[in-house]
Amino acid sequence: MNEKLIAQTLRGALAALAVLLPGHGALAAASGEALMRAKCQACHETDAGFSRIGDQRKSPEGWLMSVARMQIVHGLKITDEERRAVVKHLADTQGLAPSETEGSRYALERRLNTMESFESQQFTEMCARCHSGARVLLQRRPASEWEHLVHFHLGQYPTTEFQAFSRDRDWLGIALKEMVPELASKLPLESEAWKAWQARAPQAVNGEWSLSGHMTGRGGFSGVMKVSAGKGEDLHALSFEGRWDDGKPMAGKGQALIYTGYEWRGDLVVDGTPMRQVFALEDGVLRGRMFLRDHDEVGGDVVASLQRDGNTRVLAVHPAYLKAGEEGELRIVGSKLEGEVVLPQGVSLLETVKRSASEVVLRVRAETAARGTHPVTVGTASGGSLAVYERIGELKVLPAYAVARIGGNGTPTAKVEARFDAEAWDVGPDGQAGTSDDFRIGVVPARWSVEPFDEVAARDEDVKFAGLMDEASGVFVPGGAGPNPLRRMSANNVGNLKVVAEVEQGGEPLRGEGQLIIAPPRWNNPPLP
Repeated sequence: MNEKLIAQTLRGALAALAVLLPGHGALAAASGEALMRAKCQACHETDAGFSRIGDQRKSPEGWLMSVARMQIVHGLKITDEERRAVVKHLADTQGLAPSETEGSRYALERRLNTMESFESQQFTEMCARCHSGARVLLQRRPASEWEHLVHFHLGQYPTTEFQAFSRDRDWLGIALKEMVPELASKLPLESEAWKAWQARAPQAVNGEWSLSGHMTGRGGFSGVMKVSAGKGEDLHALSFEGRWDDGKPMAGKGQALIYTGYEWRGDLVVDGTPMRQVFALEDGVLRGRMFLRDHDEVGGDVVASLQRDGNTRVLAVHPAYLKAGEEGELRIVGSKLEGEVVLPQGVSLLETVKRSASEVVLRVRAETAARGTHPVTVGTASGGSLAVYERIGELKVLPAYAVARIGGNGTPTAKVEARFDAEAWDVGPDGQAGTSDDFRIGVVPARWSVEPFDEVAARDEDVKFAGLMDEASGVFVPGGAGPNPLRRMSANNVGNLKVVAEVEQGGEPLRGEGQLIIAPPRWNNPPLP
């Protein structure tokens, strides 16, 4: 197998989802069909539709992986532009309804530290031990096609029956007799949700979007994203102007392509940094994640709302907390923010600093009586909240468990950072953490450090070799790849660390802890993990 082709194909796979090549324009759906006849017909019968292909529905990333596999394994000759057109056609005509992606969008959005959990232990052991379970859940097939997939696994990966969780069972028998019926029942090719979605009217996209987000290790941000029609079908030009919560401005431009009527895939440059957007579009709202193109572990949650009549909502309040007895500036972000601003009882308005349809900036003061989490509304717009706290009673590290990966040092894989937030909680009047009167304050600045997680980590000096934690931001940069002659037995720079966040509370340090595994490089990084 051509390793250079594999690397090139996987490296360009996610980029292929975002936009068409500049200057080439979009290929129409008819061109996608024509390309499939030209590129796929030789191996896939077409009398009653394309064999195998016609019995599957997938996300854009799923279809992209199928086409990439045809290139890598079967020598398919196809240009980047042609591949985009084929994936677009398949995602539009054989995709997934929005309800069919619920619960599995973390894989599409590259949330790499998600801990999967499934009700079916058998599904976990049979399907979700070599790749994410979400990769399976983001497909739909009839029983015959799920059976084909079982045989494909053994043909492509002959050692499947002898790996972890397989040696104690009749793997092939269980796969065919139990898993195929289970998957065909839970993930069928035909569904009412898909039929209903295909019949829906196109969703409005062009216009101004009020946007709010939070990037772990950097902070909150908000602004306005302008979307206009591009040169091709479902292709849109976009520009963004906003600011971070610390006041630093941010701006970007790019394009976005919409698959299946709602799967938004954006490719833009923000302040000189290439970034991607993976959003779901629903009724004038975009939700999902925006992340660095070359480091998808660096990103943040985003919600946006289209400025149009009837789409009145508060997306967020920046910052989302205020200490009782203190004054502060609040930015209420949303769409169609018209009418009276209603603040929580005990929070008094001192000054209206700025006001527009997308943002209301206020100077306020909070009193002790306002302790708790309360809604903030603007006219008929709701959805935001403000936490008024007396003191931080508990500090949590988010994510509680994360994985970083060594890299560099002449290897073709880059280092994968780990990023953390310190989440503060007020423990309520009873003063006890973990009780019903606790409420979330929000992400607060903290002092960050790492310690050995256990005795083995202390013995192997993981703190010294595994990487460096930035004290102010909570960003951990792992060490280099390859053997390290300074380590015991010249081991590489992997490790097992305790992540510590500390804030001052009443003159005493308050501490939160998490765990960080520094792992070897991941050589294969497909669009769906």
